[in-house]
Amino acid sequence: MNLSKKSLMHMYETMIRIRLFELKLQEFFAAGEIPGFVHLYLGEEAVATGACTALTDSDKITSTHRGHGHLLAKGGDLKLMMAEIFGRQTGYCKGKGGSMHIADMDLGILGANGIVGGGGPLSVGAALAAKYQKTDDVAMCFFGDGASNQGTTQEALNMASAWKLPLVFVNENNGYGISCPQCKSMAVVDIADRAAAYDMPGVVVDGNDVLAVHEAVVEAVKRARKGEGPSLIECKTYRWRGHFEGDACTYRCVEELEEWKGKDPIPRFEAKLIESNTLTKAEAEETWKRIEKDVDEAVEFAKSSPMPSTSALMDDVYA
Repeated sequence: MNLSKKSLMHMYETMIRIRLFELKLQEFFAAGEIPGFVHLYLGEEAVATGACTALTDSDKITSTHRGHGHLLAKGGDLKLMMAEIFGRQTGYCKGKGGSMHIADMDLGILGANGIVGGGGPLSVGAALAAKYQKTDDVAMCFFGDGASNQGTTQEALNMASAWKLPLVFVNENNGYGISCPQCKSMAVVDIADRAAAYDMPGVVVDGNDVLAVHEAVVEAVKRARKGEGPSLIECKTYRWRGHFEGDACTYRCVEELEEWKGKDPIPRFEAKLIESNTLTKAEAEETWKRIEKDVDEAVEFAKSSPMPSTSALMDDVYA
């Protein structure tokens, strides 16, 4: 693919932003300063980055319980996200939604989602709206390998194909549904094979290669905008942390984790950029430092923000 330096650097910086954001959450959750649960995206940065870089601001995404990477890649604000996860009034949901409910309609982020398989039907609705209103927008549904077994996901694939909706399904196959390995929960090796049942293209890509993800998604988005219907892209990847912070991870071995850490998407991409003279080592060091400062400022913003007042407990409750 012929991508501009601006686009390549955007991908590089986005992956670093996700990495440093998640590492900071890991640190503060362990210190007991973050309420609720967090499900970290460490190791999977290339998927959200490669996919969302193919979208416009008005395109829509639905996310998952492991959604921080999707939200940052779609343009989510570091400070507002950090404040929300710290449970502060200045956060995206006024500190009452937490990690799994962050949304920003202005950026086309229809929300993270604590319900496994909950994003599929929402993405069908967004894609149907785009088709009905002739906006030329595309919807994108991120979902995991566990969610691929949910009826809601299969129903969404079926309806999207039957109505030829502008929708791209991006499966993040990290090999485990909570603690259950894929081989014990499904008969197929490649989730993309299921696309044939719905008469749509199904593609498998290296989910730790941001350019491979981007290239596949660009083609799927083109197809969607031309009115040719949905596609399913399976990104093979791996989460470095447990299903949630605090998960002892007794269901997988250290050797497996280390093997996948050897495929870390960020140094792989950084090496390509340096090799192609797109980036120098000095620029790389400056980029990491600059984004680390941004993340530190987001933490400072969150910690200095007030907690929601008890009088606001029932505000924004609709059902």
